Amino acid sequence: MSQIKAGVRRQPKNKSAAETQITAEQLLREAWARQEAPPAPPKQTIVDKDELNDYQLRKRKEYEDGIRRNKFQMTTWMRYARWEENQGEFVRVRSIYERALEIDIKNQSVWFKYIEFEMRHKNVNSARNLFDRVVTSLPRINQFWYRYVHMEDMLGNYAGVRQIYERWMQWLPDDNAWIAYIKFEQRNGETARVRDIYRRWVIAHTTVVPFLRWAKFEETIGDNESARKVYEAAMETLQEDAYDQELFIQFANFEERCKEYERARVIYKFALDHLPKQMAREVYKVFIQFEKKYGSKEGIEDVIVNKRRFQYEEEIKLNPQNYDIWFDYIRLEEGYGNIERTRDVYERAVAQVPPVRVEKRFWKRYIYLWINYAIFEELDAADPMRAREVYKTCLATIPHKQFSFSKVWIMYAHFEVRQKQLDAARKVLGMAIGMAPSHKIFRAYILLEWKLLNVDRCRTLFDKWLEFAPEYVDAWREFVNMETELGEYERVRAIFELAIDQPMLDMPEHLWKAYIDFEIAREEYDRVRELYERLLQRTQHHKVWSSYAQFELSLGRTAEARAVFSRAYDILRREDKKEERVHLVDAWQSFERENGDANSIKEVQSKLPRKVTKRVKLVSETGDEIGTDDVTEFIFPDEESAKPNLKLLEAARKWKAEQLAKKAAAAAAAARAGGQ
Repeated sequence: MSQIKAGVRRQPKNKSAAETQITAEQLLREAWARQEAPPAPPKQTIVDKDELNDYQLRKRKEYEDGIRRNKFQMTTWMRYARWEENQGEFVRVRSIYERALEIDIKNQSVWFKYIEFEMRHKNVNSARNLFDRVVTSLPRINQFWYRYVHMEDMLGNYAGVRQIYERWMQWLPDDNAWIAYIKFEQRNGETARVRDIYRRWVIAHTTVVPFLRWAKFEETIGDNESARKVYEAAMETLQEDAYDQELFIQFANFEERCKEYERARVIYKFALDHLPKQMAREVYKVFIQFEKKYGSKEGIEDVIVNKRRFQYEEEIKLNPQNYDIWFDYIRLEEGYGNIERTRDVYERAVAQVPPVRVEKRFWKRYIYLWINYAIFEELDAADPMRAREVYKTCLATIPHKQFSFSKVWIMYAHFEVRQKQLDAARKVLGMAIGMAPSHKIFRAYILLEWKLLNVDRCRTLFDKWLEFAPEYVDAWREFVNMETELGEYERVRAIFELAIDQPMLDMPEHLWKAYIDFEIAREEYDRVRELYERLLQRTQHHKVWSSYAQFELSLGRTAEARAVFSRAYDILRREDKKEERVHLVDAWQSFERENGDANSIKEVQSKLPRKVTKRVKLVSETGDEIGTDDVTEFIFPDEESAKPNLKLLEAARKWKAEQLAKKAAAAAAAARAGGQ
């Protein structure tokens, strides 16, 4: 073991990545490029028959050994057969192919090589026998049939070709086989046979392709009537779900070439009515071009309408509850004037019911579909029975426990009125009040009875309305307006008294104003003053005082109006309502400028407050200071006289601030002196 000298340190091995990296792929490529070529086998020259026999025996032994090792390796069999063919041993070649077919009779390559061998050496009968065997064993492999037919055709054996085709057709091959048979008969000029083949083809394969080719054949030979019958047979034979736009386009083009333009137009329309929308795009394009060439203005418009129908149908498929698309679609059909089509679109549209649990706003567009549907049935279709059913179905669809739509109830009732069915209209509105009462329904029902001069019914409905919503001021006001028009003033006062005694009102100021205006209109001024006094017992709002003063002024009682302002000022001052006092003083000042003199104006101006802005601290719910805010306050003259020490406190704050500033300056000077 070697000794390491003291003081000598070994350098650590560098394990970092090299700058130049070599991949495994690069190593393999270099090894492949640098490998040496294998030595070439020695050339063997055969000079006599014995050497040839030895060579053949050795090669046959190699091939037989390879076959014994893996008899399913068909490439070995075919190399063996090819070698024997080169040796001119045709019997041995046939024996090899037959042995291979015994191993795998379905191997197509073996059959092809066997047949090609016989055809190369012009053994026609042997090749024919092989074709018979293979089409019997593998009848579904079309390539053998094609080669069999081609061989017989090249030999001029047309009867044999026809016989082969007949055998082939019994297996119902694909369209290409039928087309090849038809072309063969066309080359031989056998028109009757061609028609017979077409008849058998359309029975075997009931698709569009054989009918189109048959019709084209008939048109090519000049038999237009037969071609038309073929097209008609295709439309009768094919089911509607098997229709293809190419069939209708070719049929229409045929009629166009025959100058039967009306027939072509009917075909296009039939296609648009029966084809699925996603399959009719090309038909639309061709139909538009056709109408531009041969149609009238109405025909072109009809095509454009159909195209728009197609677009709407596509958009509806993407989102069936897109009600804006339904409205556009319905508007299109209504403009076109087809009642049945329009009705069908309405039925499909109203079938797209929104989920019940969504909000009412998501139902609004949907409900207008029903409304438009009912109007359409009543006015455009002139079918009141269907319109009535539309209204009933609509009301049955609405989830009244969650929400309802007053507009539908009201329109239904108006519809019954137009049909002179007053009892039915009352029944509808009564059901609405029972199932989904609302202010609109009460108002509409009362208006209906008012127009019919049924005052007692109106009063009964007002009673029910006020029972339903006693806090609703507009109901009280409308009740009062009706009684006022009837001249029932005592009843009006009784209604007002009931209204103002309600514990809860949504807009009480409007009700009081209406009561006061009513008494003013009746010139009951003492009652007006009494109402103002009663109102002031409930509220001290500055607008009430201003209105009271303006009332006295309207009667020419300026002193009384000034007394109202003075009284209001004193009351608001006692209750310490500064903002109310500010508005009151502004209104009082305007009053004095219009109706007072210099002394009265000066007296009011002496009551004007002074505006003061203060900065206050903002405190959070936890008691922490979170900032400051500027607050505006009004200080009235009487408050300043009541607080003579206000200026003194302000001077004290200024003095304290000056003292703090002096202390700060002295501390700074002392710090500088200590530093020196």
